[in-house]
Amino acid sequence: MKSSEYSGFYKLPVEKRDKEIQEFAELTEEDVKTLLNFGSLGEETADRMIENVFAGHTLPVGLATNFVVNGKDYLVPMCIEEPSVVAAASNAAKIARKKGGFTAKTTAPLMIGQIQVVGIEPEKTEEKMNAVLEKKKGLLEFANTLDPILVKFGGGARDIEGKLLEHNNGKFILFHLVVDVRDAMGANAVNTMCEKLAPKIEELTGGSVVLRIISNLATKRMVRVSATFPKEDLGGEEAVDRIVDAYTLARETPYRAATHNKGIMNGIDAVVLATGNDWRAVEAGAHAYAAITGKYKPLTRWWKNDDGDLEGVLEVPMAVGLVGGATKTHPTAKVAVKILGVKTAQELSQVIGAVGLAQNFGALRALAMEGIQRGHMKLHARNIAVMAGAKGEQVDKVAAKMVEEKTIRVDKAKEILAGMQAQA
Repeated sequence: MKSSEYSGFYKLPVEKRDKEIQEFAELTEEDVKTLLNFGSLGEETADRMIENVFAGHTLPVGLATNFVVNGKDYLVPMCIEEPSVVAAASNAAKIARKKGGFTAKTTAPLMIGQIQVVGIEPEKTEEKMNAVLEKKKGLLEFANTLDPILVKFGGGARDIEGKLLEHNNGKFILFHLVVDVRDAMGANAVNTMCEKLAPKIEELTGGSVVLRIISNLATKRMVRVSATFPKEDLGGEEAVDRIVDAYTLARETPYRAATHNKGIMNGIDAVVLATGNDWRAVEAGAHAYAAITGKYKPLTRWWKNDDGDLEGVLEVPMAVGLVGGATKTHPTAKVAVKILGVKTAQELSQVIGAVGLAQNFGALRALAMEGIQRGHMKLHARNIAVMAGAKGEQVDKVAAKMVEEKTIRVDKAKEILAGMQAQA
């Protein structure tokens, strides 16, 4: 029986790692050749980004067109494997620009670090919390000595908030360190400050700090995006009503809200990933915010205005940056940011929010008016055709035939392809 136990795997060069994997998984030489293709990232860069690197994994990057956000035109790179997403976003932006495009606002780039203090006598927890808050000014000044570069660019620790929470043995104290992270995502800066503040807080409280880490629920770093979609481009007021009805279902049941929000994140995640940002953090924050009232809700709201047009708004936490991480190390991410032309993390979050709202509009319109499958499956049919072995012009012909026959499966694609080849 093969064992996955391996000592020193990380010490091997990438090619040697792949040879070990080849033996374990009985890979072919062609398999290994595929693994060693790192694309624009390059083997050396990849090997420094994470541990035990053995391969690269390429996803397509499409360009969403037609976007106007706060009066400025953008071409938006989107990294995603799902068909129809880029096309839907581009089409939604084209319709929205007739009414001026998207209007976006952001709050300051404030991130929250959490410091959890336990081991204090229950009757003294409030007293000890206040002891820390009384020393807030000095603690903030100390925190800001830890990142002089951040302070130089106008950022830094801004506030400390305290809260008493229930514990199975009584109560514990939770402190929130609020940090202006400027154009960074902020995890490194906030985590460092929390780590260094922990001993000082232990000294002031007599308790023990357990967790000291950033929160991905960035409720102090929000983006709000709105847009109007003219009824004439939707098929009239009846179409507007149907889209609002579709939204209402998401408002009333979490089963629909989950899929509704997934569609929003199709757009958001694709831009976050293309720009080298942490899509898992953004995704976690978005879904946590959707449930912040105790009931999971849609991240957007839709209604018919007095003119009969469709209006929508998206509000979501958006912790993204332009400095640090893969944004500055991944070659494709750097070019994606250059294409966007954004100058600050707040501007980037506004564009990302606009794509999320556009994507949601596209999904609701498709669901309400024609069903999601029509456009989505037309594009998906091309993937199935490729899986069946179609090449070049065969791909579109096989895909078109499957769509015509309303049967999009690999076995059907193979059948159509075989018929085409027999006639050739």
